[in-house]
Amino acid sequence: MPSTSPYKTAYRVLRWGALVALGLIIGLILRKSPPPNVAYDPQATARVEQKFAAADQATAAGQPAQVQLDRTEVNSYLQQNLQTANSPAPAPIGVPVSGPAPSVDAKPGFSTGAPDDNSATLDQVQSAVKDVKVDMDGDLVKAYVIFNFHGQDLSLELDGHLGSQDGYLKFVPVAGKLGSLPLPQATLDAAVNKMMESPENREKLKLPNDINDIHIANGQAVVSYK
Repeated sequence: MPSTSPYKTAYRVLRWGALVALGLIIGLILRKSPPPNVAYDPQATARVEQKFAAADQATAAGQPAQVQLDRTEVNSYLQQNLQTANSPAPAPIGVPVSGPAPSVDAKPGFSTGAPDDNSATLDQVQSAVKDVKVDMDGDLVKAYVIFNFHGQDLSLELDGHLGSQDGYLKFVPVAGKLGSLPLPQATLDAAVNKMMESPENREKLKLPNDINDIHIANGQAVVSYK
């Protein structure tokens, strides 16, 4: 009998190699990465609200104001106010303001227009989110999200720089993982840019009129008022 062609042998090896690689990728995606170790404090939400109230009073008196929040305050406030798939009642999240300008972190202004089929909106992302934890290290924010995808809970980690540009919230990713699978930088950049630049999301990322900047510094979230 004639021996097997080397081309057929190579094809079989590549085919099985591709199947093994695909199985490993799926396994890494389904394997949740461990969440950050963050603390919660029942009194932290009240402290956050007091800080914003003091900042509002300072700006009303024409004085400069800045609010700094540590990881415990941020996570406790998110846990109490963030609307996720596990919380039935709607609630605004983020920087409380009295002005009408919407943002992703303060009283989102939901669009009534039809969403773009090729780009997820913040509403759609939020409706699938089941849990959010935030850590801060130096000038980096580290978000850990559990979300539902076709009945399967997956984890997503995003590390990046939070800031503002031209009156809009800006996020620049530097690393990310889907499950335990590291995501290429090009994939992160494309996904974040597409979401943040879509018309449905753009106005929701607008900072309130009295907020000048939001960024991370020395492991704390810093909100600067005008």
